[in-house]
Amino acid sequence: MDQELQKDKEELHNDILVAALKLFTEKGYFNTSLTDIAELSGVKTSAGIYKHFKNKQEIAQALYQWITDRLSVSIDDIRRRNRKASEQLREIVDLWFHLADHAPEIMKFLLVLNVSEFLPEEKPLMATPPFTKILRILQNGIKEGEIKALDAPRAYCHFFGIIEITLKQVLIGNLTKKASYYQSDAWLSAWSTIVKK
Repeated sequence: MDQELQKDKEELHNDILVAALKLFTEKGYFNTSLTDIAELSGVKTSAGIYKHFKNKQEIAQALYQWITDRLSVSIDDIRRRNRKASEQLREIVDLWFHLADHAPEIMKFLLVLNVSEFLPEEKPLMATPPFTKILRILQNGIKEGEIKALDAPRAYCHFFGIIEITLKQVLIGNLTKKASYYQSDAWLSAWSTIVKK
């Protein structure tokens, strides 16, 4: 019986996170109330949320951690499967475009919301594990001669600037087709900015 109750608590905890993610990316963090989160997650009242989180900011912190942790694990898998920086970067781009089409709230949280406005104490996105791993991929590509001799942060800006802007325009509706429609062109444009010729 205790295991069943624990599972229900865990499921409810996750339901709160999923509801908050949807609401934060649709309405904005500051326009989302605990009551909104409670209603969407199936918690009877906003007071029920306090059994799981102290406040809305703690929900946002848990989301930020959950998203960056999952992204970090995915990048580890990509790095294990592929040797060359170009292959690793290609798979990361594939992942991001897939998420933009199939889990857009995650990519909106990363690329559209200004997380530092409501989580000022958190590390900036570029200092989180998934992004430091991407910088290492770029550094390795530079070291191996696959990527031209730039410092890794500049290579990131050149390459992922194109990827992020394309995805952001899809996510906010300025580009009207699915992200996958733009993927090949975005990849070619981004890669051409850093590849050693």
